[in-house]
Amino acid sequence: MILIGLLLIPLVAAGLIALVRQRTVIEIIHLAAAFATLGAGILVAVEVWQTTGPVMAVDGLLRADALSAFMLMVITLLAVIAALYALGYIRAEVSALHLPRARLFFALFHLFIFTMLLAVTTDNLGVMWVAIEGTTLATVFLVNFHNTPTSTEAAYKYLILSSIGIAMAFIGTVLMNYAAAPVGEIGVNWSSLHAAAAALNPQVVRLAFAFILIGYGTKAGLAPMHTWLPDAHSEAPAPISALMSGVLLNVGLYALLRFKAIADLAVGGDFAAAWLMGFGMVSLAVAAIFLLTQRSYKRMLAYSSVEHMGLICLGLGFGGYWGVLGALLHVINHALSKSLLFMLSGNILLKYHTTDIGQVRGLLRTTPLTGGAFLAGTLALIGLPPFGPFLSEFIIFRAGMAGDSAWVAAAGIGLLVVVFAGMLGSINAMLYGAPPDHLLPGDVLKWSMLPLAVNFVLLLILGLTTPPALVEALNQALKVLGV
Repeated sequence: MILIGLLLIPLVAAGLIALVRQRTVIEIIHLAAAFATLGAGILVAVEVWQTTGPVMAVDGLLRADALSAFMLMVITLLAVIAALYALGYIRAEVSALHLPRARLFFALFHLFIFTMLLAVTTDNLGVMWVAIEGTTLATVFLVNFHNTPTSTEAAYKYLILSSIGIAMAFIGTVLMNYAAAPVGEIGVNWSSLHAAAAALNPQVVRLAFAFILIGYGTKAGLAPMHTWLPDAHSEAPAPISALMSGVLLNVGLYALLRFKAIADLAVGGDFAAAWLMGFGMVSLAVAAIFLLTQRSYKRMLAYSSVEHMGLICLGLGFGGYWGVLGALLHVINHALSKSLLFMLSGNILLKYHTTDIGQVRGLLRTTPLTGGAFLAGTLALIGLPPFGPFLSEFIIFRAGMAGDSAWVAAAGIGLLVVVFAGMLGSINAMLYGAPPDHLLPGDVLKWSMLPLAVNFVLLLILGLTTPPALVEALNQALKVLGV
């Protein structure tokens, strides 16, 4: 029942918001649903972790194990932070005379949360596929929220490329089910396929995983399938950009993790590892090139997401306990740092009315709170201590250096230096210099920035220590993956 309630909360909230005609009531439903979803997510996660077994409902169609619980906490926590920030942001962007636009935003916000929660709490790989496709349908209208020529183009590109990617993932899912033909009809449940993985047709599994990696890799923003990501993430409203980069990309990786666990048992770990390291290195290289010459700070953050998805794939490719542990830990650190920066970019956009790095000058003088937070968030994102991403990146490359992929790890570190230089150069240009004459000093959305303190606190905690409860949760997720 807890699982069903978890999914019903955002779904019902989306329906109620679509019917309500008063903005204050919409905002109350919005906040209540966000906090209720977090509460239900915590209950599910605690039950999974305490029983060290899956929680199931609807005859096993819904199933949350330790990996699901890990993802639930990431999704629901960031959903609450984004929901709180969205109140002030949407009031600043959408006047009281445009209630339908505000209602559309909040309804699709919760529909988006529902689709991501469904994707990580179902045992059926077909339902997971439908849910991940649902994330596209829920967010494509949000990408085009401003209804400008560039946002329309971004939404169209996002819809087409994501749909092509999800079609590839569908072919891979069908092939994975076909690979089970030697052991009889076992359906498309992950638990059934995982249990029978050793008996699957290895040739078909290899082909299936290639389709799945390209398909769900598109959704995760891996290069060279990433081309929709910079446009979509830069055009969506700031709270949605935060969720798309901080959470949605991780849902795509979650799907890859599920299939990788099956492929490792069916054909050995080297096959999937080689693919993941390859796509990880390409993603790092593409991001490094574009971050050196980036002119838009929102696109800069989007290309940084491509880089970090590549880092996580490297960790999964390096494999072993430390490689996968570092990858999962980096999922959290990237989600916290990237969602933080995208929401801060909303403040910058509201103040300067441009995303052009060349037109944003004197950020520390004009908006000292936002500028200081943006600098600290960027330092966290590029992996400097004492923030969490430093520790998870260190663990990932430690795994690479200790294994048979030292040269890949060394090349990855070299590309990170390029990323560091590119992002720091762009941020330096924004923070200093003379601000435009027409801008008066003062931060926007001061109260809406309060929940972002949660991101900072967690990033510092994860950089200075690893809480025992988190270690236990990660170890349980690793056991699900067979590590």
